[in-house]
Amino acid sequence: MTASAPDPALADMPDPLGPDSLTWKYFGDLRTGILGIWIGSIQNMYPQLGAGVEEHSILHREPLQRVARSVYPIMGVVYDGPRAAETGAQIRGFHHTIKGTDAQGRCYHALDPDTFYWAHATFFMLIIKVAEYFCGGLTEAEKRQLFDEHVRWYAMYGMSMRPVPETWEDFCEYWDRTCREELEINPATLDIFAMRIPKPKFLPMPTPLWDQMFRPMLAAQRWVAAGVFDPAIRERAGMRWTPGDEVLLRLIGKAVEIAFWAVPDEIRLHPRALAAYRRESGRAPADAPLVEAPFFTDPPRDRKGLPMHYAPRRRSPFPKPPVPTPPNPMVLMERAGSLVHTTFSLAGLRPARGRQPAA
Repeated sequence: MTASAPDPALADMPDPLGPDSLTWKYFGDLRTGILGIWIGSIQNMYPQLGAGVEEHSILHREPLQRVARSVYPIMGVVYDGPRAAETGAQIRGFHHTIKGTDAQGRCYHALDPDTFYWAHATFFMLIIKVAEYFCGGLTEAEKRQLFDEHVRWYAMYGMSMRPVPETWEDFCEYWDRTCREELEINPATLDIFAMRIPKPKFLPMPTPLWDQMFRPMLAAQRWVAAGVFDPAIRERAGMRWTPGDEVLLRLIGKAVEIAFWAVPDEIRLHPRALAAYRRESGRAPADAPLVEAPFFTDPPRDRKGLPMHYAPRRRSPFPKPPVPTPPNPMVLMERAGSLVHTTFSLAGLRPARGRQPAA
């Protein structure tokens, strides 16, 4: 991203997060994808956020492309170093036109401080949950450190800090109260629970057969989400969870933790995170261009140019490795890792059954 002129507000920003932070350690990890349905649904359960998604998003048309491209700038607010505040301002800009009145007559705006902070709080809790279940767990001191880091992370957006709890204990109270009293099962949430992976147009396979192939994977994600939900949310969603389910999830989490000991960083880390580690270690220039989402995650043609969509300009249709070296196995692994983090985004656009395409 290029800025036409320096933003005076950026001068008041705290220092961005760096490689010494726990947030860097966990947020760019591929394992966060295990909680994809969890974070998508719990974000949308917030009434104002869900209304914005329902009326302005095209998630049902391109569920995976939309998520895959959005992750790049979201990762950037953590990993872009001195440019993190600019990336935060870019994300803030995507939300200016997302406003309106929902079916119950409630006004909403994506830049309402409480709504915007809720989305950020879910990303913070994503780190906590993934580390707890799939990365070996966290100590109380590490949770407090992550909380302090999430405050610095949120400051990069240039939003009001009013909704941000002052301490880790205050945050736990905020999270519990919001889950018990404010979240709801709305149409945007149900869309996440019923999400399907669109079949690529070029694949000669009946759509029902394609859907059957991926039904177990999506069911597994819903099962994991049920286990990670707070009890109040689980009950509201009508999900069943037994002590046996909890034991099984913990065992699976330990197996995932052990398996990832053998996963190289080039696969494990999101491309934006991997590029950041390269810059910090001196293996790439500090001012190297930021890694942007690949072209096949772009919004549909009828939505390109709308201010709510991230659609970067690229010199190359595919992200290049952060270090310009001759072809070698490591570079090929980085290219493979980039594709792993955008899995299924090559799928063609196909409106979900029972829903009309967005205008």
